[in-house]
Amino acid sequence: ERYPALDLPLAAMALYTFQAHAPAGGAGNRTSMRVGGPLVTLVDPGDGLWGLVWANVPDGRPGALTDLPWMHQTRLSEAGQATFPPQGQTFGVEAFFGMPRRLRLVETGGRISGVIQRPYGTNYAAWKHPLTPHYRVKEGAEWLPRHPRPGMFGYRHWLGVLAEAQDALSERALCLTNWQQRAQGGRVLVGGWSMDNMKPRDFILASEPVVALEADAALMLNGMIRAAEAVALALRNALEPVLAAGEAREVEREAFFRDTEAGFLDRFEALKAGTAPEAVAEGWLRVLNDQALAQFDALCRDGLAERDSDVIRRIVQARGALATALRGFGKRGGEIFDALGMTRPAGRKGRAA
Repeated sequence: ERYPALDLPLAAMALYTFQAHAPAGGAGNRTSMRVGGPLVTLVDPGDGLWGLVWANVPDGRPGALTDLPWMHQTRLSEAGQATFPPQGQTFGVEAFFGMPRRLRLVETGGRISGVIQRPYGTNYAAWKHPLTPHYRVKEGAEWLPRHPRPGMFGYRHWLGVLAEAQDALSERALCLTNWQQRAQGGRVLVGGWSMDNMKPRDFILASEPVVALEADAALMLNGMIRAAEAVALALRNALEPVLAAGEAREVEREAFFRDTEAGFLDRFEALKAGTAPEAVAEGWLRVLNDQALAQFDALCRDGLAERDSDVIRRIVQARGALATALRGFGKRGGEIFDALGMTRPAGRKGRAA
């Protein structure tokens, strides 16, 4: 075994981590109240560990010792019994110290040498964890915790996590909204395990800015992200003549977001500085245009003359369709211009394209 025994502090940290992030583990092995591998956002004021901890303690009523799950009898769930948050609240102190798994540590010579586990521990339901953003599939539906995707966390993931989405289907973590009501500045640590059931695929960790903008600037930020999504989809579809559907084209889509990250952050800083949203939109469209066409050309132009004539025709048509969308024409082009609050260009007959 790699670790035959753990010191008590290490065992405590391992136990806490497992309980807080517990993934699906077979019949009766309950997940954490945020299900396995939740996305976590923590405000970091930049003044050390205590400042970080205190910034993420939500406003509310103080908890009592008896609120801690190890201070009372274990709640069992053999018959599907559920444990809900305190009446009239979406969370309680147990949100930070949930115990979905029934575990007993085995001590040998002052160190932890093993674990005994039994199924059907606490079955949490309807809790909204204050350190995790949530979403729902439609209005009135249950709020669900967000989980990280494998790969880089970037601006394409900001909506509903760092920035308020312009809908009623996403909600930032309570710790972040609380912080912006009582202080300014700092950064946001975004992290979590991307899980495939019990198998960890990737660990996400990023330091992102606190997003605090006036209403018009916040609306433009939302539009910039939605426009980038539309351009990325247009690029992915345009690459059909040279790349098979699936992973190969998804890699290029991820590369598009990675290579426009710096340009997005520049425009975000411009919005914070008070630059007119219309000017920011024009600059952002140029960034999207240049990156999409450059990325397409890098993949399609080399060796173009040696390709089959049918493939050449399809490549030329695909580039034309991509360029047309970037000028605001067609369904995808309309989505791009609408997101940025720009007027769609007139069609050949004077109608909106």
